[in-house]
Amino acid sequence: MMDEEATKRYCQMSDEGQNQKPAERGSKVQVGQEDREITVLPRRKTDEPDDTAEMAASDPSSSCCGSCIRLKDRCPRPQGLLNLLITKVCLFALLFGVVWSITGSECLPGGNLFGIVILFICSVLGGKLVGMIQLPTLPPFPPLLGMLLAGLLLRNVPYITDAVYIDTHWSAALRNIALSIILTRAGLGLDPSALSRLKAVCVRLAIGPCVVEACVVALVSHFLLGLPWVWGFILGFVLAAVSPAVVVPSMLLLQREGYGVEKGIPTLLMAAGSFDDILAITGFSTCLGIAFSTGATWMNILKGLLEVVGGVIAGLVLGLFLCCFPSKDQEDLVLRRTLMLLGLSIFSVFFSHVIGFAGAGGLCTLVLAFLAALGWKTNKAPVAAMVGRSWDIFQPILFGLIGAEITIANLSPSTVGLGLACISIGLVIRLLITFLLVHFGGFNLKEKFFISVAWLPKATVQAAIGSKALDMAREEGDATLIKFGLDVLTLAVLAILTTAPIGALGIGLAGPRLLARQVKDEEGGATTPNSNGIGQEKDNVTLESKL
Repeated sequence: MMDEEATKRYCQMSDEGQNQKPAERGSKVQVGQEDREITVLPRRKTDEPDDTAEMAASDPSSSCCGSCIRLKDRCPRPQGLLNLLITKVCLFALLFGVVWSITGSECLPGGNLFGIVILFICSVLGGKLVGMIQLPTLPPFPPLLGMLLAGLLLRNVPYITDAVYIDTHWSAALRNIALSIILTRAGLGLDPSALSRLKAVCVRLAIGPCVVEACVVALVSHFLLGLPWVWGFILGFVLAAVSPAVVVPSMLLLQREGYGVEKGIPTLLMAAGSFDDILAITGFSTCLGIAFSTGATWMNILKGLLEVVGGVIAGLVLGLFLCCFPSKDQEDLVLRRTLMLLGLSIFSVFFSHVIGFAGAGGLCTLVLAFLAALGWKTNKAPVAAMVGRSWDIFQPILFGLIGAEITIANLSPSTVGLGLACISIGLVIRLLITFLLVHFGGFNLKEKFFISVAWLPKATVQAAIGSKALDMAREEGDATLIKFGLDVLTLAVLAILTTAPIGALGIGLAGPRLLARQVKDEEGGATTPNSNGIGQEKDNVTLESKL
């Protein structure tokens, strides 16, 4: 700051020769003709003691606060990624502390909660890593392969196996919950208008390959693996279902590129896939009820039919209940509908085991979800989205648990070799039957071959129902039944590991080469089919060029 003497020297004008009066503190000085105003600030008193300094010196607490404030200013708060990381670590530590204080050793290594959490994290990471493997012009690999391999590694790596332990009852319960969610999604995905418009080729494609492959696998496994006939059909229906987790993303990718759109091949495969899965699950549930029934054969068959009829009737009753409750005037309608739907689905699956009609639970879940969606009409989309989020949580748990059921050291080479032979024979027969059934559907030779290849991959349904027979055999405590159930589960895992990547690669490679591509005309907006599949597209001749 300028003092008074400097201010006076600055304010004096030499051309006028007049001495200005000293400016007082806080006054304004006019300078010549320019009429500028300069504010003279008061001079700081250096000789007078500072009251605030004396108070700070006399009060030690205020000096401490001042140092804290200065320290706070010098040390900035963490922001961005560092802050987010610290927050998540603290939340995880807090959650672990709360759970540990409640459950004790269950959340420590060797406990069930610890094993489930580690399995979930490893399965998610495995799915992410496999999903990142993406080749040009090919659909991405299904993440479920990484989830399955993660569970397989956790089960078969020394020392880790002892730390990551999950009780069989916990594992069976979690798999049943995942099965309930899968069946609920399948029921919600059924479109009644599509059901009424289904062509004969779609019905043939949904029923024929599934039934024929189930019969062929039952026949081959009876003579190669020594399975009883009813267990052979259980294995056949487990392996006969096509995987929507592989087929649907691949078809959507081809549909976006315009391949096969003109004849509706992607739509045909996605629509028929749902009915193929439902037929396989229905046949599996019926054979499962027969296998674990006691008494005469005709009584077992009658019990299987009763399970089908009882499951459908219970699904109709519960579906009508969901159409009325909760009502539309309630708050959080979507959340309440989702909770009611999932709750009834899970209850149906578990209650069917309690009363001894295990096959009725799956059919009940399918029917009640379909009927509820029919009553909700266009309002089912938000509910289906929330059910899909719950599947995102249970999908890594399901596939991780399926992989963790396989102990490589206990597998005999003969079981693996004969199992691969059964799978291969069933796939070859399925390929031929699919090719013959679409023969009169208006497709050319290349399109028939593509549909046959796209109808091979297996994953989701095999993981959902592949271990169900083993769980029921463990409840019975029969060593022979446990061996049969383990054989069924082993072949289901082998089918997933072999057909899922081969099917995804086959669809990605064969689609652009075998299907006609529908190209949009840039000027007219019309669509032009290109039968070459890949490569040379026909030039679009516009009206202007003709003129």
